[in-house]
Amino acid sequence: MTEMTRIESGTALAEVAAFLWAEADMLDRKDYDAWLALWDGQGSYVMPITPPGEALKPAAAYAESLNLCFDGAKMRKDRVARFQAGFSISSAPPAQTVRTVSRIVIERAEGGLVHLRAAEQLVEDKFGRQRLFAADMGYVLVSTPEGLKIRDKVVRLLNSDGMLTSISYLF
Repeated sequence: MTEMTRIESGTALAEVAAFLWAEADMLDRKDYDAWLALWDGQGSYVMPITPPGEALKPAAAYAESLNLCFDGAKMRKDRVARFQAGFSISSAPPAQTVRTVSRIVIERAEGGLVHLRAAEQLVEDKFGRQRLFAADMGYVLVSTPEGLKIRDKVVRLLNSDGMLTSISYLF
């Protein structure tokens, strides 16, 4: 069965949706070691600062831009270590979060890579107040013998060019 056949049959969409929902659950539970294990060891985790309405681009397109973060494998591990150790002012105390991932669109699958877009709403509860963030996300997933892995993840916050307070979690 080819990747495109799997997408057309709906099997790949169900597999991708389950993967994204599991990732959101890991992040809500702050299971950062499990989240790091979702990555294939390459690629980037990017939160670009983009003008309103700008379309998502591949992760590499943001390398020379201003970003809230542009993390390779080492920086992802370092960021998680700071969260886990409580050394980040923005993570003390850590926010409680609930994520909803929806509008999953598989753009293409080729050579074991799945390119997709999704929407995420994140509710943060910290210091007795709740805030809502919305983001367009772009992923490149790699199909491996162990299952899907993240190669690239781009999180474009809708208000990334506006006033943001400290964000004490990963999207």
